[in-house]
Amino acid sequence: MQFGVFSVSDITRDPVSGSTPTEAERIDAVVRIAKKTEEVGLDVFAIGEHHNPPFFSSSPTTLLAYIAAGTEKLILSTATTLITTNDPVRLAEEYSMLQHLAKGRMDLMLGRGNTAPVYPWFGQDLREGLPLALENYNLLHRLWREDVVDWEGKYRTPLQGFTSTPRPLDGVPPFVWHGSIRTPEIAEQAAYYGNGFFANNIFWPKEHYVRLIEFYRQRFAHHGHGTPRQAIVGLGGQAFIARRSQDAIREFRPYFNEAPVYGHGPSLEDFMAQTPLSVGSPQEIIDKTLTFREHFGDYQRQLFLMDHAGLPLKTVLNQLDLLGEEVVPVLRKELAARRAPGVADAPTHAGRVRALYGDGVPRQARPRANRGDNVTGASPYQES
Repeated sequence: MQFGVFSVSDITRDPVSGSTPTEAERIDAVVRIAKKTEEVGLDVFAIGEHHNPPFFSSSPTTLLAYIAAGTEKLILSTATTLITTNDPVRLAEEYSMLQHLAKGRMDLMLGRGNTAPVYPWFGQDLREGLPLALENYNLLHRLWREDVVDWEGKYRTPLQGFTSTPRPLDGVPPFVWHGSIRTPEIAEQAAYYGNGFFANNIFWPKEHYVRLIEFYRQRFAHHGHGTPRQAIVGLGGQAFIARRSQDAIREFRPYFNEAPVYGHGPSLEDFMAQTPLSVGSPQEIIDKTLTFREHFGDYQRQLFLMDHAGLPLKTVLNQLDLLGEEVVPVLRKELAARRAPGVADAPTHAGRVRALYGDGVPRQARPRANRGDNVTGASPYQES
């Protein structure tokens, strides 16, 4: 079981101080948050992708590569990478490069995004979002597994004899999660390829996500990747922690009330009762998170949203101390004790290399001499 935090990279006014951080301050802050995530013993840090204010993470690979250089064990991920408005060729190249720089400590989550204007900004049609997502991933999947690709589709120019470089580290493509909050076709795509399915698990009642995850598990088994309980599931969640429950409610309320995503709607208490939002003492966070397993079955990754709604950096770092010192150690122990037999391990690069090669030597791509093009002849790599 992997635990970590994710950020949507929002730049939000602090309703208590009245100040709004600059882009530079938030970029510096998120790097500190990522490093703190490793320091307190968590496993994963993930960052979203946005191309409009008030967000700053327009280049996740650049940010994650910088964080990789300053960490040792932390798995770096996205939450999410836009599979619709990014060229799959560039995704194949950029994330394979990140995989090399991070020495395998990375994966990515693919999604359609929730900002409608981003489609025309990158030359796409919002009405084609779902088939675009499906076609683009189909190509990305091939680019990481075939040295030479011939391909023709609807949404980009054809490829003839194309080789994406660099090849994936050790010949093992980055692990892919497909993130969705409502679309069964995305769950089906994750199941078809044997990839992970990440349920945002933030805004909606558990019954909605139960249906999506159960559908994904059934289809994962249908496509021959294992039993339903061997499917790879990740969950999001929101938490605000204080030593005492009353303090947590009091401190978080002004941020909740003014948050762009859920402020000015249901009360904090109603939102906590109806969604996975957890606000309280460490034990209360533990108790509510343990209910996720009851609802969704054993799963492999739990990410918490911690730096949103204008919370100041100092507060976020204190939250991470409580999460790493008092919450996650108990969750690791309790979830391990309750884990059913036959559940898949959380995906790691080392584990996937072992699964592919056993005791053998992993592939290291070594190009042949340049012949001037990749259109004719066999693979441009010596060992293929």
